Amino acid sequence: MCNLYNLTTTRDAVLEFTKAFADKAGWNEPSLDVYPNTLAPIVRTGADGKREIASLTWGMPTPPAYIKGNYDPGVTNIRNVNSPHWRRWLGPTSRCVVPFTSFAEPDPASKIEGGRVPNAWFARNADRPLMFFAGFWTPWTRVKKVRDGEREFELYGFLTTLPNEIVSPIHQKAMPAILTTPEEVDLWLTGEWNEVKHLQRPLPSNMLVMVEPPATPAEDLPL
Repeated sequence: MCNLYNLTTTRDAVLEFTKAFADKAGWNEPSLDVYPNTLAPIVRTGADGKREIASLTWGMPTPPAYIKGNYDPGVTNIRNVNSPHWRRWLGPTSRCVVPFTSFAEPDPASKIEGGRVPNAWFARNADRPLMFFAGFWTPWTRVKKVRDGEREFELYGFLTTLPNEIVSPIHQKAMPAILTTPEEVDLWLTGEWNEVKHLQRPLPSNMLVMVEPPATPAEDLPL
């Protein structure tokens, strides 16, 4: 399950690729490591009908049956779109695209001293061009941390699907559903579900490679 990705690109590149009109996120970091429950840029259709970059929290609402205790840590990856919990967000007004240039999966086979599990990183190629996860977003009121109490959030998560031949040796169950062209982004943000559901598919194996960690390895960041 992808719970870490990196975005190394420019705001202008995201605006141009997605035909967005505004950046409401104020995002300008040259390299951003994104973890669950942190803010990151996504592209969605705004209230005015125009596309915008917004800053949302990674982790959609957890299905009630899986919430333990009195707080909700969120769900980063969404697979079963037939679940009643997820069906409410399948329409275009609840869809977004999530920009990234590489993503990580834990590699248990490479466990090192002390039991630490390093990440394997994947990208389109060694140049790490901009791609997008097919995502969903929603406003939500919940308790994410008990000490903070109930708060209002705007949340996002993204689709996963079967892994391709590049990812499956590391993660046998899933990989993100990835969009690689402006046409796919347009379709995901505007089409009805029957028109876009085929995009929940593995990226062809010749369109993904393993790469070195980003310039500032996420594994070395303090917890």
